[in-house]
Parts: sequence; C-alpha cells; structure tokens
Amino acid sequence: MRSDLLSSVKTYKSKLRAFFHAWSPRDCSRNIHIKPNGFTLHRNPVAQSTDACRAKIGFYQGRHAWEVIWEGPLGTVAVVGISTRDAPLQCQGYVGLLGSDEQSWGWNLVDNHLLHNGQTQGHYPRLNNCPKYQVGERIRVVLDCEIGTLSFERSYEFLGVAFRGLPNRKLYPTISAVYGNTEVSMVYLGPPMDG
Repeated sequence: MRSDLLSSVKTYKSKLRAFFHAWSPRDCSRNIHIKPNGFTLHRNPVAQSTDACRAKIGFYQGRHAWEVIWEGPLGTVAVVGISTRDAPLQCQGYVGLLGSDEQSWGWNLVDNHLLHNGQTQGHYPRLNNCPKYQVGERIRVVLDCEIGTLSFERSYEFLGVAFRGLPNRKLYPTISAVYGNTEVSMVYLGPPMDG
C-alpha cells in the first residue's frame, strides 16, 4: 500500500474507521475487484463496459467527508459521487453510469459536468478557467445529509455545492469508470472540518 494513501487520517482509530467505510467487494460490478489494501479498486480491462463500485457503508444523517484518488487514466468518463443501493453497477458502452438515473449523482472529472437522472446538470465547478483533474490528485467529497447537499474540494479549495435537494435515503460513496486497469482509492475521513 502506498504510504501516503492514509496521510489524511492520523490516528489508528481513524484508519480503522476508514477501512470499515472503504469500497465494498460485494457491491461492485463483476469487472471490478478490491485490492488487498481494502482502499483501492481495480477495474479490469473489459471492452464496451462501464463499471461502478459503492462503499461498504451509506449515510442518511450527519455530515461526512471522504477522499477519492484516481490512480490511473480517466478514459472518456470518470465519475465521482454518491448513489442509493438501487443504482446500477454495470452497463454496456462508455457512459456516465453514476448519474444515469434518479438514484445517483456524480461529477464527471473528464468534462467537468454534473450528472443526475441521465442528464447533464451543468458545468462544475462554476469557476472561471478551472483546471482539469490530474491523475493522483485528491478530491474531497462532502455529503451533508442534514441539508441535502453534495460538494467537492480539490487541493483544499472548496469548489461549491454540486447538488442540492438530495433525498432522505441512505447514500453511498460511489464511482464509475471505463478505463481498463485504472485504479481508484477512497479514504473515509469522518465529519468535514469547516473553515
């Protein structure tokens, strides 16, 4: 395991909590497997398939933050966000699977579009000349179940609220990927730090 993967969680207790919230080997596409470290998924090189994976634990109350690190090529579609347990985990073709229905919400890191209900919900972040995501960069995802919002941070910069009006249902950290042999790590941080 890369020694810096858990650099955002300092204590043994927070590392253990992050492990319990990591990717679920039972809740992912058949084309994805979880690496032995428990924090990193690997998408197998399967043509014309989009594949997703959810975390072990979902949230319906409180505020939660986690980091996602895309450690391989993005391909044409690489989406980070949340989904309910009812969202699909695999489909034919190369599409934004996360955000393809009313059960999921995502940010496509390739074209900077927000996706929900099968439609583009606008450009994100809404900053002028925002640089594209770079492989290996940490994206912090912030889910606030109390007010129903999903936000993102990059390099400790708050990028704004991406989605509002999220349902009062259990929501799981989720990604969808298309590129063969790409790897994505996720580290649960706990309640976000304000300020």
